[in-house]
Amino acid sequence: MRILISNDDGYLAPGISALADALSAIADIVVFAPDSNRSGASNSLTLDRPLSVQKAANGFHFVNGTPTDCVHIALAAMADALPDLVVSGINNGQNMGDDTLYSGTVAAATEAYLFGIPAIAFSQVQSGWAHVDSAARVARDIVERRFDKLELPFLFNVNIPNLPYDQIGPLTPSRLGRRHQAEPVIRAQDPRGRDIYWIGAPGACRDAGEGTDFHATAQGCVSITPLQVDLTHRGQLDLLRGIV
Repeated sequence: MRILISNDDGYLAPGISALADALSAIADIVVFAPDSNRSGASNSLTLDRPLSVQKAANGFHFVNGTPTDCVHIALAAMADALPDLVVSGINNGQNMGDDTLYSGTVAAATEAYLFGIPAIAFSQVQSGWAHVDSAARVARDIVERRFDKLELPFLFNVNIPNLPYDQIGPLTPSRLGRRHQAEPVIRAQDPRGRDIYWIGAPGACRDAGEGTDFHATAQGCVSITPLQVDLTHRGQLDLLRGIV
């Protein structure tokens, strides 16, 4: 089995190292990751400058671009031997609900899905890397399931509680929850007196009921959400057809 690994926290992040160590025991792995933290990059591609790829001492490849750039370049470079699976993470903090639209972790997996390759994005619920080795063991358990009965390609978003391995609950199929609007933008001034703005923290949960990823992880379980790329609002499409 061949696995391509990426992330959005950068090639030096503890999460990607733990994931690579766990998966190298069951697969041939290749790592292409950003040269620095690119959290919140979503599905952006770098089109205004050329990109470079370098190889670190640990064998990881790092790219001066976004997570999507990394996977795109890696798959183009590996065209003669494409991976069987692409995994992204382990992210430093949750990617649940609306966060998936902004997440570079999820975007890296999505790029593989657009190439027709099964992909899984892994995140820990809380930031700080507590019990990241346990999360990596969970990730390996999930990869080993193969999901052979599912239509290919699949795209999964997985969130893992920061708990010791033997305290983590079962894998729980979940839908995306919803958040409230983000906290207000923080306004400040730079040393020259010019206004600057910091994006506020994510808002509180609006929909965290049973069946959501928020609910599953709050119970100590691992949420797994199958994603799709089609954003079409089919209900409104039918209404639109009736009025135009």
